[in-house]
Amino acid sequence: MASTDAELLIQETSSYLKPDDIDNIKAALEFSTTAHLGQTRQSGEPYVSHPIAVARILTTLHLDAQAIVAALLHDVLEDTNTRTEAISDAFGKPVADMVEGLSKLDKLKFETQEDAQAENFRKMLMAMARDVRVILIKLADRLHNMRTLEAVQQQKSVRIARETMEIYAPIANRLGLNTIFQELQDLSFKFLHPNRYAVLTKAIKFARGNRREVVGKILDAIRARLAESEINAEAKGREKHLYGIYKKMQAKHLAFSQVLDIYGFRVLVDDIPSCYLALGALHSLYKPLPGKFKDYIAIPKANGYQSLHTTLFGPFGTPIEIQIRTHEMNKIAEAGLASHWLYKTAETPINELHQKTHQWLQTLLESLSQSGDSVEFLEHLKIDLFPDEVYVFSPKGKIFALPRGATAVDFAYSVHTDIGNRCVAVKVNFELVPLRTELQNGDRVEITTAPHAHPNPVWLNFVVTSRARSEIRHALKTMHLEESAKLGERLLSQALSSLGFKLQDIPDSCWERLVNETSAKSRQEILADIGLGRRLNMVIAKQLARVGDISQQESGNNATITIQGTEGMAIQFAKCCRPIPGDPIIGLIKSGQGLIIHTHDCPSLRKGRSNAEEWLDVVWDKNISKLFDVNIKLIVANQRGVLAKVAASIAEAESNIENVHFSSEGEYTALYFTLQVSNRLHLANIMRNLRKITEVVRITRVKSIPV
Repeated sequence: MASTDAELLIQETSSYLKPDDIDNIKAALEFSTTAHLGQTRQSGEPYVSHPIAVARILTTLHLDAQAIVAALLHDVLEDTNTRTEAISDAFGKPVADMVEGLSKLDKLKFETQEDAQAENFRKMLMAMARDVRVILIKLADRLHNMRTLEAVQQQKSVRIARETMEIYAPIANRLGLNTIFQELQDLSFKFLHPNRYAVLTKAIKFARGNRREVVGKILDAIRARLAESEINAEAKGREKHLYGIYKKMQAKHLAFSQVLDIYGFRVLVDDIPSCYLALGALHSLYKPLPGKFKDYIAIPKANGYQSLHTTLFGPFGTPIEIQIRTHEMNKIAEAGLASHWLYKTAETPINELHQKTHQWLQTLLESLSQSGDSVEFLEHLKIDLFPDEVYVFSPKGKIFALPRGATAVDFAYSVHTDIGNRCVAVKVNFELVPLRTELQNGDRVEITTAPHAHPNPVWLNFVVTSRARSEIRHALKTMHLEESAKLGERLLSQALSSLGFKLQDIPDSCWERLVNETSAKSRQEILADIGLGRRLNMVIAKQLARVGDISQQESGNNATITIQGTEGMAIQFAKCCRPIPGDPIIGLIKSGQGLIIHTHDCPSLRKGRSNAEEWLDVVWDKNISKLFDVNIKLIVANQRGVLAKVAASIAEAESNIENVHFSSEGEYTALYFTLQVSNRLHLANIMRNLRKITEVVRITRVKSIPV
């Protein structure tokens, strides 16, 4: 079989490549055959049959000789003793780089399968950013593996099918490789849901015979109407792919018999004006369904796809889906990026589709560089490959393609990172809306920014694009680092003061020596680690004194830390006791979390109080304007309107209600409130006002509220 396939490969490449290129491909065939000699696939075939099959898939995309050679050699580094230098010497560095980019990281050990998978994708995408042909070869490799997956054990085949459905098929779609995308989806469906696949395949085969006459009549009517309108066009019927039908049945909760449009129709014309003329002609033949028209010619998809889509009322009440496009658009729709493959050289400009692909890759690589966790990056990638898109407009009319479900914050980050980080409000179609608002096709989006604004951690709960998610996390991490470093500086200053000298007295040379000794990257990292509780302030203070040869004088001046309430993420207020200004407080340094403020009598602090180095003396600042959460419990008589009276009394005392819930206790009800107060005096005023309500039986401050 391999020899026959090899002959077919030479025939197929000879139809569009030069004789010198064919000689190179023959040499690669011989190299691959020798390298894989004696190896077999799980199906029992000679292993070399696989790289030949992959290369043949690429000939359908008319890829260049270097890509065909790399496909023939794509497994030799991984599965044989061949070295990269040997490939480079024989076929050139570009081919060697592609083969290396395609090789997995099997020689490295990973804790989990997910880590290994994520690292493989990181490596593949970095190689893909240098040369897009890497991903085209990888997709062809995955397609052939899926075609021959029956030979693999079920557990492994399900894992491979799921990976294909979640990653490889969406990448093919993102690059506009429609034929490969649909086949990958159908094959993944076959192994993920074999019973559903078998039933649906049988139903479609049966329906194909029943509907052939109807399809023929519709095609004849379409061709006749286009001819009457003097439009030079080619019309053909097409059966929708299996997984597409299954998804439609799932989304609309339909039985197969209710899916009337398993057939679609495609009209190919000579130029763009003819597309719109054909649309008008067909709308006069059958009535269009309202809201079922999409113009992807005026607004192309991100993968370069262009076409007019319309759904018409056909004969017998059957809905007819029709796509109208030019022959050139059809090539792009079938083969996407590879349809007009033009390998980049100094003389050849990159076309628009290549530019869009390059921009997408750069966004992925930014996400990769900001993601310390490989699995987190893989999640970013899956989100970014979300297939459905919405198209929105900036105030200047620029079109932005975003995943379906994208919010105003996603849009802000797609414009520019600074716009996202500084956004405070948004207008959609000239109306103010919340930042979490999901955008719809055609929305006009205007972002309002403020110079000192910064991302809110809550945004991570609703953004959908990987760029927004990674930029928000990066900004929050930077903010956290800066705030932790400021807190660390205060804590270190306190420790140094107790040793008898000041922070500003420490020369830069001492810091440099300490940074080298501790293997830290910078002074800021050491300070941030102190603020986060990863290093003890007294230990660092003594190390600084030692490396600077500064005499230590225990002054006994154990300075306290002043709490202002505006320190940000570096200082947290314990939810177990919810301290407010006026409460006696104590600070607990907790590794990775920073300084946690508790009340002196907090029940959760009774254990572990002996480790004095973890505790800090803290006091409230005299001028605090921030509001703090506090919990109170009211026992009230069950009478009409009592909740309204309580809420009004709280409002009169100039407090906000953050949360409220209640539980019945016979004739009485327990009301639990989380209020915002400025200090203990403010809380006392609120409680005094509440006691004046006749229905209030008892009122107490509680440390936590039961859920």
